[in-house]
Amino acid sequence: MTILWVKTFHILFVVSWFAGLFYLPRIYVNLAQTTQAESQALLRGMARRLYRFMTPLGVLALVLGLWLYLGYGLGIGQAWMHIKLGAVAGLIVFHLLCRHHLRRFEAGTNTHDQRYYRWFNEIPVLLLLLVLIMVVVKPF
Repeated sequence: MTILWVKTFHILFVVSWFAGLFYLPRIYVNLAQTTQAESQALLRGMARRLYRFMTPLGVLALVLGLWLYLGYGLGIGQAWMHIKLGAVAGLIVFHLLCRHHLRRFEAGTNTHDQRYYRWFNEIPVLLLLLVLIMVVVKPF
């Protein structure tokens, strides 16, 4: 597979993964706001299905990104790439935190309010901005 195909599918899976990373915490905001059992059950189901759907997308994005990094040497040894990889590590941690919060909602042990989840929802936006600056501008 040529580098352009790998890049194309990497971008596709990154965009798809981010759709989930942006929407799942928004579901958590709604879960934290509602007290109706019916609404909570519906939102928990939505969150569970979304998490299961977005996880393979994230894995594929990471695998193809690793292919680009190792197979083509794109940015190896450059500071912008190290910062980008740090942001990607942060996204992986965020993804796993999403799973943690989902489990807490499913167990009925959530302790955070909707304001926490509104702030939590901003984390992937900031990490995406950092990745984009590193990849496009390459300031370092």
